[in-house]
Amino acid sequence: MMAMIGVKQLFKKHACYLSLFLLAAPLVATAQDVPVDHENPVQLVFTRLSAACPGLAAHLDVSTQSLLQAFYQQQGDQPLWSSSTRLETLQAQLQQLADDGLDPADYRSPASALAGDALCADLSLSQHYLQALHDLHYGRLSQARFEPMWHAHPLQLDRQAQVLAIAGPGLLDIPAAFALARPSLEQYQNLRQLYAQQRQLALPHWQPLPSGPLLRPQMQDARVPELAQRLLKEGYLSTLANEGDTLYSSDLVSAVKSFQLSHSLQADGVIGAGTLNELNISPQMRREQLRINLERFRWLAQDMEPNSLLVNLAAAQLIVYQGGVPVWQTRTQVGRAERQTPLLKSQVTRLTLNPTWTVPPTIFREDKLPEIRRDQSFLNRQNLQVLDSEGHPLAVEDIDWDNPGNILLRQDAGPRNPLGQMAIRFPNPFSVYLHDTPSQALFNKGPRAFSSGCVRVEHALQLRDLLVSPAERVRTDELLSTGLTHEFRLSTPVPILLTYWTAQADSHGQLSYAPDIYGRDAALVVALDSKL
Repeated sequence: MMAMIGVKQLFKKHACYLSLFLLAAPLVATAQDVPVDHENPVQLVFTRLSAACPGLAAHLDVSTQSLLQAFYQQQGDQPLWSSSTRLETLQAQLQQLADDGLDPADYRSPASALAGDALCADLSLSQHYLQALHDLHYGRLSQARFEPMWHAHPLQLDRQAQVLAIAGPGLLDIPAAFALARPSLEQYQNLRQLYAQQRQLALPHWQPLPSGPLLRPQMQDARVPELAQRLLKEGYLSTLANEGDTLYSSDLVSAVKSFQLSHSLQADGVIGAGTLNELNISPQMRREQLRINLERFRWLAQDMEPNSLLVNLAAAQLIVYQGGVPVWQTRTQVGRAERQTPLLKSQVTRLTLNPTWTVPPTIFREDKLPEIRRDQSFLNRQNLQVLDSEGHPLAVEDIDWDNPGNILLRQDAGPRNPLGQMAIRFPNPFSVYLHDTPSQALFNKGPRAFSSGCVRVEHALQLRDLLVSPAERVRTDELLSTGLTHEFRLSTPVPILLTYWTAQADSHGQLSYAPDIYGRDAALVVALDSKL
């Protein structure tokens, strides 16, 4: 613990001067840029790296070589791994990356990189040390490439300075440096601990269950014996009461409900397509989900703030954090697969109380317009007004609905309004927001991918209470009671993150999954395995 504190203190001390150092001098020194001490072998190697260490140079891009050279400059251009103790400690830490879902083999120097002299090997070891710290802290893969997140205020991170600020002082205590590089995020720490245990275990084996009609309690079905075996192998069922029995009995129903709860499904004991799909995900893929969600949590750690709203789209859940601690959680409804809710980071700045609803262009084009063309009375039944682009009312009979032009549909505030009593607004280019909804029954479903991109929130007024001061709560109650539409700006904006993960563990080691509603897991598995 004292060693960790020491490294953290060193990190704070060196982070500022390292940033200045990196800005003040070019990272890649050349004979023309920086005077070369021809007595210093490290400097000489960097001036002719391709010739001196061709195996190493072949694996370095410009950015990586820049970081490596800056690291040696920081250490006085001296070899760093001549101590057998330091080297053994590094190798042990690299091996432990397996517990983080990373492949230790990615941080081993190929024989070609070590060919030549000991200095080439020293540089290669340093490169893997720096790469490991980077990958632990920021992720092995580029989030922007695989699951891009839009930022209202993009972070200007100097990753090289951050890695150097950990790596340099960390030479004094390499285990503490690796611990410091790992995200302190609770989701990451819990999942890492569980994955470290599970990866040592043999994978269970089960056969996929065949498709068939909806299976309800007390029905007879030839698949029931296979279902019982499946639940037994994953621990949802303790014993087989009547092996071979085809009755979907109460003990099996209870086991299925437990399975559904831990997989973010509607816990009704009914086995339909969604539950069957989750039951049939292979043991190998389940373990891979732990790996890829460790990667997602490395990404998430860069954006989390102590006071924030965090929405996991896959599980359709919203968590409120205050002072870095989760204080409240509720269910949501998110965009369906063909109208996905985007990943983004922004700030909640205002509430729309008793909101009207202007139909978004996609919903107007794909949902409302076909209904209107079939029957224009649809507008009256849905309490929809027709407006021009400036908000002026238009007569329904004057519009050519085969070519309606630039018009808007708007629904007044009220109990039938899709936004309910309140919309929670944050700047973004996707026209999405959080909102109340009259479709309360859908919160009991699972998965809850029902919307056209916005996020519907259960108990929206309780969320309002966590966003405003006591005085603001009284004022918003007064405005709500009028039934009129009001825009209410928050005195303190609150960061919001719409993100995505499909597996997590709690502090007690209980694992839970969420359906991969947007089909993203497989691509991440391939990317981690192929080292893209």
